[in-house]
Amino acid sequence: MGSNSYLSLAVFFFVALAFGLGPLALAWVWAQVFSPKKPNAVKNAIYECGLESKGDAWVQFRSAYYLYAIIFLIFDVEAIFLLPFAVAFTGLGAAACISMLIFVLLLVEGLAWAWAKGVLTWA
Repeated sequence: MGSNSYLSLAVFFFVALAFGLGPLALAWVWAQVFSPKKPNAVKNAIYECGLESKGDAWVQFRSAYYLYAIIFLIFDVEAIFLLPFAVAFTGLGAAACISMLIFVLLLVEGLAWAWAKGVLTWA
């Protein structure tokens, strides 16, 4: 029984590996067989939305935009945690209610801190 379980685990591993690498191998074979091998200036030119590119494509973003994204993710995860609690609220006790209240208060404290620091201003 011991070697049989390892055999099934090895088969599962190789099937999972083939499931991930198979499409990559097929795409490579397709590209080698059907893609034309004639690079030129027109094919190598940068093309976007039917317009000729002008200038450098490098755009520098303010770091505050990343803070907006992180704060959004925090409150998005809060909603994911609160939904099961709200669904099962009738079967939970006072300890669960207090723990969720503490969770929400910590998130509100983080929001108040971000607001006080000026993280949420667009200017």
